[in-house]
Amino acid sequence: MKHLDKIEILKNVASGWFGFVVNVATGLLLSPYILHRLGDDAFGLWVLVFAITGYYGLFDFGIRSSVVRYVAKFNAVNDREHLDQIINTSLFSYSCVGFLLVLLTIVGALFIQKLFHVPDIYQARLLFLMVGGSLAVGFPFAVIAGILEGIQKFYISNLTNVTTTILRALLIVVALHYGYGLLTIAAITAVIPLTNGVVNTINVLRLTPLRLGRRFVTMGTFKTIFNYGSVTFMVSLASRLRFKSDAVIIGSFISAAAVTQFAIGSRLVDYATDMVDSLAQIFTPMSSHLEAKGDIERLRAVYIEGNRACALVIFPMCAGLIIMGKSVIQVWMGAKYVAASYPVMLVLLIPSTLRMAQATSGRILYGIARHKMLAIVTLLEGLLNLVLSIILVRSHGIIGDAYGTAIPLTLTCIFFLPTYLCHLLGLKVRTFLRKAYTAPLLLCLPMIAVLISMQHWFVPHTLLGVLVQVLAAGGVYVGFVYYFMVVKGPLNLRRGSSKQTEAEPEAVVTSYPGEG
Repeated sequence: MKHLDKIEILKNVASGWFGFVVNVATGLLLSPYILHRLGDDAFGLWVLVFAITGYYGLFDFGIRSSVVRYVAKFNAVNDREHLDQIINTSLFSYSCVGFLLVLLTIVGALFIQKLFHVPDIYQARLLFLMVGGSLAVGFPFAVIAGILEGIQKFYISNLTNVTTTILRALLIVVALHYGYGLLTIAAITAVIPLTNGVVNTINVLRLTPLRLGRRFVTMGTFKTIFNYGSVTFMVSLASRLRFKSDAVIIGSFISAAAVTQFAIGSRLVDYATDMVDSLAQIFTPMSSHLEAKGDIERLRAVYIEGNRACALVIFPMCAGLIIMGKSVIQVWMGAKYVAASYPVMLVLLIPSTLRMAQATSGRILYGIARHKMLAIVTLLEGLLNLVLSIILVRSHGIIGDAYGTAIPLTLTCIFFLPTYLCHLLGLKVRTFLRKAYTAPLLLCLPMIAVLISMQHWFVPHTLLGVLVQVLAAGGVYVGFVYYFMVVKGPLNLRRGSSKQTEAEPEAVVTSYPGEG
């Protein structure tokens, strides 16, 4: 890897993690403040409306991922004509989608009280209009963000996101302090992302010789986007069924207040997975770039080393939340939420860890346009998730909904992802598992021992106590990772070539471009 490549990767990853830290810090500080100011019902309504409007992502139709994929590919070979066609056609398509969603938001606001148990119909309608309208208007800005990712300038959009996140948090705190309520918070949350999009647009125009015009909007380009994006749409639909249906199901069958209890446990899991996502996002354009260059051997190395990096992040967070989750929830939201929220967190955490330890796998499939099988499997998983959640929430409440998500997700992560990717890239599963996960698992053991020992010493019930244990265990983990992964080199990984040293399966890939 060239020195410049390493610098770009470092900037992208570091800015992503900086953004993650800011998001987590603002979330941990802001969520309890909003909850205690608004109450369970209003906070549950807030979560519910965002869960509903989260389904607007289905109208993405895979266009955003197509932008990332083809901007990276055409930029790698300096094909400016096709690059402009991809961008202009995507902007036109997203503008049409945004207009459609504005109409859908208006209709949805009129009927929201007939679908969900909401305490205040007027407030629910206005909240839905503001949040849904903001998402609809902001759709074309997704193309702009996709361009920045495609040219591997994640750090620019990451730093913009950090700035707007801090601004949003400050405005919300001020508004609540002066007695303003849920609708004011919604207005702030609706406007800030649009500001973010404007800043990203300015940066794209500064960095790329982008040409805009109707002549670059072509039917051939639309077909290219649709062929790739239709598969991505299936994955997006599956993702909504897997992770965004819980609040809707709980709000429909139980209450908005129950959504709050579920959201606290699931939010902690989201914070852990978001950190891995901020790392894994760089691998989609990287994979597209390597595919365009025909560098298959390096792509195999990205698969192993990328998933190892994801595991190094998610494994200690999983162990820490299992051991300290009750203390974290108590300090964060209050002791009354521990009994209901900790089991939800625990049930969701294990399969989510299995998924995020393989976060690079999905990004590679997107990057090389071989994600059709992933789409089919995850869609089936999402449908099973929906059915199980509806069945189990009736008899077991919010923990039943959590099991409905966890069971199908576990099956996908264990039986599909490693087998499929290893077959596609010409690696043995046991070789991949050994090289990717042996070091992360072993390096977690000292940290786990320290945490368990400290829990026997004292169970923290204050922020200071939680920080002491986190810093002590985290310091041990970072020290071991630095020594074995940086000073001595990755365990059993840099002692030889990244090429396969064991007998290969029969399915060794010799070409990628666009087939299948």
